[in-house]
Amino acid sequence: MKTVSVIGQAHCDVDLADVAEKAGEIIGNFGYVIVSGGLSGVMEFACKGAKKAGGTTVGILPGYDKDEANKYVDIAVPTGLNHARNVVVVSSGDFIVSIGGGFGTMSEISIASKLGKDIISYHSPIEHQLNFSGEEAFFSHLKETLGHI
Repeated sequence: MKTVSVIGQAHCDVDLADVAEKAGEIIGNFGYVIVSGGLSGVMEFACKGAKKAGGTTVGILPGYDKDEANKYVDIAVPTGLNHARNVVVVSSGDFIVSIGGGFGTMSEISIASKLGKDIISYHSPIEHQLNFSGEEAFFSHLKETLGHI
């Protein structure tokens, strides 16, 4: 089973929500399972997009309650790990898609880099090679990567 970990901010504006939803839909169309932190914002909109495409979603939750997952999560994994779950989220993906973000996203990008994971970002809070500021370039590279893994 191929997986993509989608990371990003829990509170996002309409533009980032649209990007996350479209990215989720693209990922779902390629047959990948989305793994995320399972809560709101980028995580929720990416899951929503994946569900539109008939995809499967997994939420690695910070607490012990499955009910805290957003409504687009198929498989909720309550961990009780709070922020430490970030390691589980990024280690679960064959590669990482990062959309916007703050300190939590920065920690996930750092962990993913340490693990040698490929990361494709849209407006990442950390500068790196594949950090796109334009939607068209971001989606094009995402599709290209999904087609080769």
